[in-house]
Formats: sequence, structure tokens, C-alpha cells
Amino acid sequence: MYKKSAHKEGSRLSREERAADILKHARLVFCEKGYSDTLVSEIAERAGVVEGSVFHYFPTKRELLIKAVEQWYTGLIWDYDHRLESITGTWNRLRFMIWGHLNVIHEEPEMTKLIIDEIRPGREYRDTAVFELNRNYTHRTMGIIDEGKASGEFRSDIAGAVIRAMIYGGVEHYAFAFLRGEGNFSPDVAADSITDIIYRGLANDGINQANLLSGPIGQIEAGLARLKELTEKPVTPAAVVRRVRDTRK
Repeated sequence: MYKKSAHKEGSRLSREERAADILKHARLVFCEKGYSDTLVSEIAERAGVVEGSVFHYFPTKRELLIKAVEQWYTGLIWDYDHRLESITGTWNRLRFMIWGHLNVIHEEPEMTKLIIDEIRPGREYRDTAVFELNRNYTHRTMGIIDEGKASGEFRSDIAGAVIRAMIYGGVEHYAFAFLRGEGNFSPDVAADSITDIIYRGLANDGINQANLLSGPIGQIEAGLARLKELTEKPVTPAAVVRRVRDTRK
């Protein structure tokens, strides 16, 4: 059940406000029904406009989808920038970005599937603002890596493209079963383990192990074991909490 938009066709919204409102409702419908089963007429009804008004702003359903994802990405990047301002330390900042990607997949799986299944395979993808926003999105993480290299905290002999593929490709592969509707996962537990793996692989010899959240090597190994266990069978949030507490006693 949904609530109709409070806006009516004759209400005095600016062109920009009207377009943004249509995109907001379009994103909700696309996520609920998927691209193929979404009707523009339903988006128009929820936005409180006639169908012709939607096409006035967005000539095709495909363009409407791309613009809706673009709007979503823009808000996500703004939120990441705002939250990163208060996070210090390479491990913590890297962990936040990895956690953020895992959390988006976990909390907004339908939007994630729209991007993976509908937007990326499109022939026009590299010409869209979504492509540039995705590069902008991953650039935050790579900026943290580059800062670590510049300070000597990280090795400089591993190409950024390889690191980016390991982080984002690894996260999406890890969450793939969840996106198929098989089981669940904890973004917190997975982020700790994945960050440990990436950080330890990049850290120069002699780097203070206090930079790692879990500290002692035994706890790091426990984190890697948790990641392996999570990939082998679904877990519930309650079980994740119990496991984390047990390993930190």
C-alpha cells in the first residue's frame, strides 16, 4: 500500500521540483516492481500528475530509470562525504567505505539489482551520468588508498585498478547470494574482515598494528575465519552479534 503524493497537477512546483518529485516516486516503483513490470502510468499516479507530464520531463521509461538512479547516487555520495569528515585513520576510513557498500546492498537490494541488472549492461551506460557518479563513488575509496601510499603506510607497487577490483568486485561477489534471496549477512562483520584483508595486504612492513581495529593477530585471524564461515552458510543478525562477542572475550 502506498500514499499518493500530496502534490497535484496544478500545484505550483518549479520545473526542478516537479522533476525531482517524479524521480523520487519512480525510484520507489522501479524498486518495488522491477524495470520490466513498471508502468509509467503508475509512477504518474503516485506523483500526482498525468502520464503525459512524466514524458514531458523524461521522454522514455529508460531515461526515467537512469535519472532516478542518478538522483539516488548523488544523495549517497553526499552522505558519504559528510560522514567521512568525522572519521580519522586509514583503517577506519577504508572500513567505512567498504561497510558503506555492503550496507547499501543489504539495505537497498532492489536498487542494487536495478544498477547491476539494468543499468550497467546497457549500451549507453558509459555515456550516462550514472557511470561518472559510480567512478566518483569509488574514487573516495581510492583516495584513501592513495593517501596511504603517499604516507608510506601502504605499499606503492600494487596498481589502483587491481585494488579497486578486489574491493568492489569482492564485496559484490560476497553479497551475490543475498541478492538472489539466499540467506542474509552482516555488513558490520563482513566489513571488519574484508578491511583486515585489504589493509594487511597493502600495509608496509613495520606499520603499527594498532591501525587495525582488532589489534592482536589472533583476533584478525578470527575475523578471517568469520568471513569464511559467513560465505559458507547464511546467518541471522542475532547469531552474528553472538559470534562477535565470543571472539572478543
